[in-house]
Amino acid sequence: MAEVRSRAKIEDIVGATVALRNAGGGSLKGLCPFHDEKTPSFQVTPSKGLFYCFGCGEGGDVIAFLMKHDNLTFVEAIEQLADRTGVVLRYVDGDGPRAEPGLRTRILEANQAAADFFAAQLAGPDAIEGRRFLDQRGFDREVAEHFGVGWAPRGGKELGNRLRALGFDRSVLIKAGLVREAGWDFFQGRLLWPIRDSGRNVVGFGARRILAEDRMPAKYINTPESPVYKKSQVLYGLDLARRAIGKKSQAVVVEGYTDVMAAHLSGVDTAVASCGTAFGEEHARTIQRLLGGDAFTGEIVFTFDGDAAGQAAAIKVFSFDRQFTTQTYVAIEPSGLDPCDLRLQQGEAAVRELVARRVPLYRFVMSNAIDRFDLDRADGRLAALRSAAPLVGSIRDRSLVGAYVRELAGMIGLDVEEVRREVARAARGGGAAVVAEPRPEPMERKSGDLPWPDPQERRLAVERGYTKLVVQRPDLLGADWDGVTADDFTHPAYRAVWEAAQAAAAQPFSGDWSRQIAETSESPVLRQLVVALAVEQFLHDPDRAYVEAYAAKLRLLSVTRAVAELKSRLQRTNPMTDQPAYNRMFVELLQLEASRKELQQLTIGSLD
Repeated sequence: MAEVRSRAKIEDIVGATVALRNAGGGSLKGLCPFHDEKTPSFQVTPSKGLFYCFGCGEGGDVIAFLMKHDNLTFVEAIEQLADRTGVVLRYVDGDGPRAEPGLRTRILEANQAAADFFAAQLAGPDAIEGRRFLDQRGFDREVAEHFGVGWAPRGGKELGNRLRALGFDRSVLIKAGLVREAGWDFFQGRLLWPIRDSGRNVVGFGARRILAEDRMPAKYINTPESPVYKKSQVLYGLDLARRAIGKKSQAVVVEGYTDVMAAHLSGVDTAVASCGTAFGEEHARTIQRLLGGDAFTGEIVFTFDGDAAGQAAAIKVFSFDRQFTTQTYVAIEPSGLDPCDLRLQQGEAAVRELVARRVPLYRFVMSNAIDRFDLDRADGRLAALRSAAPLVGSIRDRSLVGAYVRELAGMIGLDVEEVRREVARAARGGGAAVVAEPRPEPMERKSGDLPWPDPQERRLAVERGYTKLVVQRPDLLGADWDGVTADDFTHPAYRAVWEAAQAAAAQPFSGDWSRQIAETSESPVLRQLVVALAVEQFLHDPDRAYVEAYAAKLRLLSVTRAVAELKSRLQRTNPMTDQPAYNRMFVELLQLEASRKELQQLTIGSLD
């Protein structure tokens, strides 16, 4: 390590990414790469081998610079500097013999030479089918060059002959997985993608079957395991996404090479893909390191397919989800298109929107667990609860569990407290413990009918209070129903009561207002809910001010939800590339915030 540090000139390493100029006294200065600034405060002192920024406080030696700038581990930074300076590293396997000195460097050099050879072959007549494949997926020559896509000739020995002519030993080519023992090239007549590590070294290749006469049945084949290629660790696109992942605290995991290309071209520059194997625990640790160690500060988004295979992949990832300190999400395109086809058919904005529509991984897995049961039957609901409760109980952010319990209760149609008890039991490791029999519901819910709202649900207290006023005291309502609309209700049963009251008001008064509301609908749940609301008591006799305050509170909650949703959309919109949409949403946000302040003043008062 000392030799690597002494040979690596910090002014050369830093100067490759930062424009440095003489600052006097043997120092150099430039604009800091770690924070935005207009006046240079970043200083490099070659004689001491150190850098320091007087603006943000970042500093250290050449190794620290590479680790920070390129988002590398200590070992990766050492390896990159060793490759640049010609230092031969000796690797020692913890349980095995000392690794062959210099083998890693020679393999990396051979891989780079192979990548250059393959890229040049893509322009030749032998690769016409490969170029047609890329063109049909919306990738032109410039894109192919950017991602280093290449072509392995059909002859079978062109690569080996070329690399041996460049001076590479046959044994190195075999250990690199470029040439087989029998002398044939490992890749023949296939489209290739170079796979690089975070230090931009080519560690292997992924190859797709293109030709009908290809005798290998697998659609994709990858470089065999080698001293530099471990399929359980490498991620395609990592060299391109590394910095963006660290900067944005987001990683998007897609399923193939063309999906990575489509995602990056669409502006999702944090996309990576596993190579020749399913996403596993070592991949998870790699991404976690790039994201950083702070809990809840980043996110990993998986773009699984919505079919059975995608569901199985999601469940597998969820099984080691606890390894992530960041939040995990799933982004699924309703049409079933992968990112590559989505970009081709609907444009680049659709790929960005796919990622923006992500849902928590636990919710995706939970929905799949629930969908296996018949929720129209009491025993089906109970079985669904037992299946899904451990998922909620395993959520890391305990502050979210309460909201997720209510969400699960609504999805299944059970009492919130019952769900809470089962989730707590699952979190304690109770697993298959028997849940108390569900308390009798007001009536058996029929297929397609409304869910019964829990009268003790605090989150819905305002909706229940206002619909109770609508049922019992229509004489106190304003002419315009106090500005309340159906969209202000989040529970479908309360919304249905509101809509039924609107319909009843359009008919001649029958003398019994609550009955008139109930008779506008065939829903047994709605009719019983109207009865329940009609007999519930108020804490004190309502008056006009009381109704106005309730209506304002209901509208305030609705506006608050709209503000949160709009802020989320604003965060996902780039003000530079989509300025009209951003400005339009910003104006809308200002209007909503003004409405919220006005409604907050109206809600001052006593509500039960």
